Amino acid sequence: MTTSPLTLRSVQTQDASAIAQLMADLAVFGNTLQLPYASEELWTKRLNAAQTGNGLQLVALKDEHLLGFAGLHAAGPQVRRGHAVGLGISVAQHAQGQGVGTALLRALTDYADQWGSILRIELTVFADNARAIALYERFGFEQEGRHRGYALRNGQYSDVLSMARWHPQPPGLTP
Repeated sequence: MTTSPLTLRSVQTQDASAIAQLMADLAVFGNTLQLPYASEELWTKRLNAAQTGNGLQLVALKDEHLLGFAGLHAAGPQVRRGHAVGLGISVAQHAQGQGVGTALLRALTDYADQWGSILRIELTVFADNARAIALYERFGFEQEGRHRGYALRNGQYSDVLSMARWHPQPPGLTP
């Protein structure tokens, strides 16, 4: 029996339904700052709004089933922060630990380093999410701080870690 490979591609507006389903799972959205019950319409708006700037949003598919969703998005509207992006990543519970997050993060960091004019990638992660922290550290992210009681999760205020990754070889001018 052969299994099909994982496919990564840019997100499309028609992915909104599958992303809304992915993000409806407590095991997925509970480890993000998303709220439950986000509609397909809300995800359609978010996907359309994210198609600007130097960001990139990807989906991971296997046999046409969405297993993960990740993206780089502007850190803010300030011109002086144009070199920085935020990272968001979500992987279906049944696909966690199978290389989906690694594939998405590899593609996004390659884009950031080779094509996106991105010096710094920033994220926050719940302090007890050891699997995600280990993934980020494998890709060069470092902890920069801890925010106590940062977000409400399952009725409890939880700490998050602030992490960032610098471009490993910032580009310069070629003589």
